[in-house]
Amino acid sequence: MKECMWCNEDGAVETTKTGFWELHDGTRALQIDEIPAVCCSSCGMEYHEDDVIEEIEDQLLLIDTKKLGEVVTFKELMATERFLKKNYFKFYN
Repeated sequence: MKECMWCNEDGAVETTKTGFWELHDGTRALQIDEIPAVCCSSCGMEYHEDDVIEEIEDQLLLIDTKKLGEVVTFKELMATERFLKKNYFKFYN
């Protein structure tokens, strides 16, 4: 178990969840299955951690999203070939 970022109790477990992302160009939304997530048995909160969200956002900026179907798994998304190696527009970290 790990500490929940919402209630700070040690009742959180790592799991996977489905999420929905609107593409950066606003043309459509994408269903992403099996995204790493945290579920807390103490407060009931289910969430994706910030680093996972950032990883998804960066990947969606760096790939040809027109090649993606309506539904993709997290692993498939992250394995998609990139135009660039990293997000050069992120000036922090």
